[in-house]
Amino acid sequence: MDPHSNSYWAQSNVTVKNRKALTSLTVELRITDTGGVASTGGWRTRPAGDFDFLVRKESGALVYRWTLRPGRTVPPGQHVFAGQYDHAEGGRDASGDTYSVLSEASGEPAAVQGDFARTPS
Repeated sequence: MDPHSNSYWAQSNVTVKNRKALTSLTVELRITDTGGVASTGGWRTRPAGDFDFLVRKESGALVYRWTLRPGRTVPPGQHVFAGQYDHAEGGRDASGDTYSVLSEASGEPAAVQGDFARTPS
Protein backbone atom coordinates (compact mmCIF):
# COMPACT_ATOMS: atom_id res chain seq x y z
CA MET A 1 0.00 0.00 0.00
CA ASP A 2 1.26 3.42 -0.89
CA PRO A 3 1.90 5.61 2.18
CA HIS A 4 -0.30 8.35 0.68
CA SER A 5 -3.41 6.15 0.95
CA ASN A 6 -6.11 7.45 3.29
CA SER A 7 -9.51 6.60 4.84
CA TYR A 8 -11.35 6.88 1.49
CA TRP A 9 -8.74 6.28 -1.23
CA ALA A 10 -5.79 3.94 -1.70
CA GLN A 11 -3.00 3.09 -4.07
CA SER A 12 -1.42 -0.34 -4.31
CA ASN A 13 2.06 -0.56 -5.84
CA VAL A 14 3.81 -3.47 -7.54
CA THR A 15 7.54 -2.91 -8.05
CA VAL A 16 9.30 -4.95 -10.73
CA LYS A 17 13.09 -5.22 -10.52
CA ASN A 18 14.87 -6.76 -13.49
CA ARG A 19 18.54 -7.24 -14.40
CA LYS A 20 17.97 -7.97 -18.10
CA ALA A 21 15.87 -6.19 -20.72
CA LEU A 22 12.37 -7.68 -20.76
CA THR A 23 10.80 -8.53 -24.11
CA SER A 24 7.52 -9.61 -22.53
CA LEU A 25 5.86 -8.37 -19.36
CA THR A 26 2.39 -8.64 -17.86
CA VAL A 27 1.66 -7.19 -14.42
CA GLU A 28 -1.67 -7.97 -12.80
CA LEU A 29 -2.96 -6.43 -9.57
CA ARG A 30 -6.16 -7.78 -7.96
CA ILE A 31 -7.86 -5.59 -5.33
CA THR A 32 -10.46 -7.50 -3.33
CA ASP A 33 -13.75 -5.62 -3.07
CA THR A 34 -13.87 -4.99 0.66
CA GLY A 35 -16.69 -2.47 0.20
CA GLY A 36 -17.00 0.54 -2.06
CA VAL A 37 -13.94 -0.36 -4.13
CA ALA A 38 -13.97 1.56 -7.44
CA SER A 39 -11.06 2.39 -9.73
CA THR A 40 -9.78 5.95 -9.90
CA GLY A 41 -6.99 5.07 -12.34
CA GLY A 42 -3.59 3.53 -12.60
CA TRP A 43 -0.09 4.43 -13.69
CA ARG A 44 3.38 3.05 -14.27
CA THR A 45 6.87 4.52 -14.35
CA ARG A 46 7.46 3.27 -17.92
CA PRO A 47 6.03 5.18 -20.93
CA ALA A 48 2.27 4.78 -21.37
CA GLY A 49 2.71 3.98 -25.06
CA ASP A 50 4.68 0.83 -24.20
CA PHE A 51 1.74 -0.85 -22.43
CA ASP A 52 -1.85 -1.84 -22.96
CA PHE A 53 -3.76 -1.06 -19.75
CA LEU A 54 -7.01 -2.63 -18.64
CA VAL A 55 -9.15 -2.27 -15.50
CA ARG A 56 -12.20 -4.44 -14.90
CA LYS A 57 -14.36 -5.98 -12.16
CA GLU A 58 -13.99 -9.74 -11.92
CA SER A 59 -15.11 -12.28 -9.29
CA GLY A 60 -15.32 -9.85 -6.37
CA ALA A 61 -12.14 -7.98 -7.27
CA LEU A 62 -10.97 -4.96 -9.19
CA VAL A 63 -8.32 -6.19 -11.66
CA TYR A 64 -5.61 -3.95 -13.14
CA ARG A 65 -3.49 -5.36 -15.97
CA TRP A 66 -0.52 -3.84 -17.78
CA THR A 67 0.76 -5.77 -20.83
CA LEU A 68 3.90 -4.80 -22.71
CA ARG A 69 3.08 -4.16 -26.36
CA PRO A 70 4.78 -6.31 -29.03
CA GLY A 71 8.15 -4.95 -30.13
CA ARG A 72 8.63 -2.92 -26.94
CA THR A 73 11.14 -3.68 -24.19
CA VAL A 74 11.59 -2.80 -20.53
CA PRO A 75 15.21 -1.90 -19.69
CA PRO A 76 16.96 -3.27 -16.61
CA GLY A 77 16.00 -1.38 -13.47
CA GLN A 78 13.17 -0.83 -11.02
CA HIS A 79 9.69 -0.12 -12.39
CA VAL A 80 6.47 0.66 -10.48
CA PHE A 81 2.91 -0.25 -11.50
CA ALA A 82 0.16 1.30 -9.36
CA GLY A 83 -3.60 0.83 -9.11
CA GLN A 84 -5.62 3.62 -7.50
CA TYR A 85 -9.10 3.21 -6.07
CA ASP A 86 -11.78 4.55 -3.74
CA HIS A 87 -12.98 2.33 -0.91
CA ALA A 88 -15.47 2.38 1.97
CA GLU A 89 -14.61 4.80 4.76
CA GLY A 90 -12.00 3.65 7.26
CA GLY A 91 -8.88 1.55 7.16
CA ARG A 92 -8.86 -1.06 4.40
CA ASP A 93 -7.53 -4.58 4.92
CA ALA A 94 -5.39 -5.37 1.86
CA SER A 95 -4.49 -8.90 2.96
CA GLY A 96 -6.80 -10.38 0.27
CA ASP A 97 -5.15 -8.39 -2.54
CA THR A 98 -2.74 -10.18 -4.88
CA TYR A 99 -0.33 -9.51 -7.71
CA SER A 100 1.32 -11.55 -10.45
CA VAL A 101 4.13 -10.74 -12.85
CA LEU A 102 4.93 -12.75 -15.98
CA SER A 103 7.99 -11.80 -18.00
CA GLU A 104 10.54 -12.98 -20.51
CA ALA A 105 14.16 -11.89 -21.00
CA SER A 106 16.70 -13.44 -23.37
CA GLY A 107 14.16 -16.16 -24.21
CA GLU A 108 13.81 -17.19 -20.55
CA PRO A 109 10.34 -16.88 -18.98
CA ALA A 110 9.90 -15.89 -15.33
CA ALA A 111 6.88 -15.58 -13.05
CA VAL A 112 6.27 -14.29 -9.55
CA GLN A 113 3.11 -13.82 -7.53
CA GLY A 114 2.21 -12.76 -4.04
CA ASP A 115 -0.10 -10.88 -1.76
CA PHE A 116 -0.08 -7.81 0.42
CA ALA A 117 0.74 -8.53 4.06
CA ARG A 118 -1.51 -6.86 6.57
CA THR A 119 0.18 -3.84 8.09
CA PRO A 120 0.02 -3.73 11.89
CA SER A 121 -2.00 -0.77 13.24
